[in-house]
Amino acid sequence: MPSLLKPESSHTPRIESVEPSAALPGGVVDVHGANLGAISFRRPVAMLGDLAAPVLMSRNRRMLLHVPEEAESGNLRILQNGAQSNAVNVEVATMLATGVHAVANPAVDAESNVYVTLSGARGQETPVSVFRIERNGEMRPFLSGIMNATGLAVDEEGNLYVSSRHEGTVYQVAPSGAAKVYAEGMGIATGMAFDAEHNLYVGDRSGTIFKIAPDRQIFVFATLEPSVAAYHLAFGIDGTLYVTGPTTSSYDSVHAVDRNGDITVFYRGLGRPQGLAIDISGAVYVAASLGGRRGVVRISQAGEASLAIAGSGIVGLAFVPGGNAIVATASSVYDVALGIEGWRVA
Repeated sequence: MPSLLKPESSHTPRIESVEPSAALPGGVVDVHGANLGAISFRRPVAMLGDLAAPVLMSRNRRMLLHVPEEAESGNLRILQNGAQSNAVNVEVATMLATGVHAVANPAVDAESNVYVTLSGARGQETPVSVFRIERNGEMRPFLSGIMNATGLAVDEEGNLYVSSRHEGTVYQVAPSGAAKVYAEGMGIATGMAFDAEHNLYVGDRSGTIFKIAPDRQIFVFATLEPSVAAYHLAFGIDGTLYVTGPTTSSYDSVHAVDRNGDITVFYRGLGRPQGLAIDISGAVYVAASLGGRRGVVRISQAGEASLAIAGSGIVGLAFVPGGNAIVATASSVYDVALGIEGWRVA
């Protein structure tokens, strides 16, 4: 009995991969496959769900697509000359909140509440210093009165720590919102992270990483080249401290600092690397550009780098239980399903 299936034309477009497979609205994804180029000077049409995705570049084996601002997660299809490709899912981030001003990683507590700053320009007083986005998606003012709130970190008891790059002060904030000074003299205090022994590390963007012991003794842990923006910190599964601090170079590094404060280059070749997070395999995720493409870059322990999330203006990220990531731009916070579990320091 002859097949009733219509044979695939030699000109039928085919998608083999979408890189990355997750994006913020407005991000650019790279599609690889076959028959993706123009025919008679007419580019193919890309459909993400029910929306047309603008085609930025189209070649036989590759095309670049702009994810529409209104897009949601769905199937990507390529249409050309009456033929349609196979469908490949693309995860599009969902906006959780806007009207923030993040300059570093958001923080996530044990209940999956998300904290993000309204930092403001240097010396600017803002009506709210830190917002809390609750699990139901509602954003509420959490803390006021801190000038230029910058870095955020949460300890094992649920206290939030907030650095002020204007004052050089770190504040400890109870879950109720009551704040008190935890440490002073931190220079231009930016990113923060806790290690497994509950020491708090604070990046002074002028060139110092401070270590604050649980008894609040302060040590100089490491020194690096000054940053034009901020230091961003995250601990890996073996106790290595990963640090980014964008400079005027377009070929910046992620640094690895061991327990003795000795510094090596973990990866070199990123544009303006900022916030970072670690997954349970030890891979490092960095808000940066890679080869001119912007988003969140995944760097394996073997030093292999690829774009994990496409998007512009990303300054920080944090993993939440269940495989999702919270991604912050300067003005908005997004939730994106990656299917990747983040590493949480015990």
